[in-house]
Amino acid sequence: MSKSLNSILIPALGGTALFLGAAYGFASRDYGQERISLLEDRVVQVEGHVETAKSAAKAETARASELEAKSVGLEAEVAELTAAVAVARSSGGSLTQGAPQFSGKLGLGREAHIEEIAAWDVDIVPGGIGLPEGRGDAYTGEEVFAEHCAACHGDFAEGVGNWPVLAGGFDTLADKDPVKTVGSYWPYLSTVWDYVNRSMPFGAAQTLDPDDVYAIVAYILYSNDLVDDDFELSHENFAEFEMYNKDGFIIDDRPETEYPIWRTEACMENCKDSVEITMRASVLDVTPEEEGNDQAGATKASDSNDKAAAPDPQPETQVAALDPEMVAKGEKVFKKCSACHQVGDRAKNKTGPVLNGIMGQGFGAVDGFKYSKVFKAAAEEGRVWDAAGMAEFLAKPKSYMKGTKMGFAGLKKEADVQAVIAYLQSFGG
Repeated sequence: MSKSLNSILIPALGGTALFLGAAYGFASRDYGQERISLLEDRVVQVEGHVETAKSAAKAETARASELEAKSVGLEAEVAELTAAVAVARSSGGSLTQGAPQFSGKLGLGREAHIEEIAAWDVDIVPGGIGLPEGRGDAYTGEEVFAEHCAACHGDFAEGVGNWPVLAGGFDTLADKDPVKTVGSYWPYLSTVWDYVNRSMPFGAAQTLDPDDVYAIVAYILYSNDLVDDDFELSHENFAEFEMYNKDGFIIDDRPETEYPIWRTEACMENCKDSVEITMRASVLDVTPEEEGNDQAGATKASDSNDKAAAPDPQPETQVAALDPEMVAKGEKVFKKCSACHQVGDRAKNKTGPVLNGIMGQGFGAVDGFKYSKVFKAAAEEGRVWDAAGMAEFLAKPKSYMKGTKMGFAGLKKEADVQAVIAYLQSFGG
């Protein structure tokens, strides 16, 4: 019995053991494959991180190179600015204080380059500081002025319409209505050069080269009879020239002398008993005159007295037959005068009086025209326009009639003078 059982159980146990061993082997193999798969996935992830790190490293390296290059450029720019500051200080220039800056960064704009600053920094200050090299004479300036400036300021800087007069007015600064021109009023020549250079010609500012600006300024000085027609202005002699009215200005010391007085409490004591009117608006030409106005009546009475005091026009002088060719030439030359004067049947007073019948006529005899003091004085003396006097006047008006408001510098050629006289004679006189 037992023997039989042993023979049956032993093979059965052996089979079971074999089965369990096989099962364990299969289980162990499945576990290893899963582990390998996990390791492979991990390797892929690590490789991805490595590539990402490499890309980031490359980007940081490029950024570092860019910043390094930029720092080199900024160092060079700082060196240029430092050199420019040194030059400005050595030449007597001044440095403008920069505007306040925010403590934080707004991320807008950038610092101006030295070339950009130089392009804007074109102002000229008294003494000629900041002037570029160049030169120009009054004779050349007449041509440049005629091309670029005469349309508004007249061929002789006398002004056209309401455009500014640039010449004359020397005897008017003490009047109630002074004529403030470049010649009579401006204290610094640098102001003239700077304004022409930066703002003129009208509508085409900063299109003139330095030589043209020097020539224009020289011609303006000539138009004001401050230099001769062969005068040459340059960066070398600029600082030596002194304007007519250089001593006509005072330093504004009101912040020190007057402001402290105004800022104290008003005393309200010892006030005047009455107030006297010393000037009226109608005299200043800011209020239209009306019929019946006392001031207007006084003005009309004064005009009547002036007319009564003025001598009667002299009879026309008989002259020889005029040369038609000379008259035709005079008509062409008279174009220089036509900006202010008119002749002919429809002639009207403009900046200057009508010139019909001027030859043989008394000084200051045209009705309705407001003459300067020197012409009024000549009228009271009974002076009359003759050929010799007209020739001298046309050649150099300011020498013949010192104090005249006329900005015309004069005709340079004797032939032109005689031609204009013939042309004027053709309109009577």
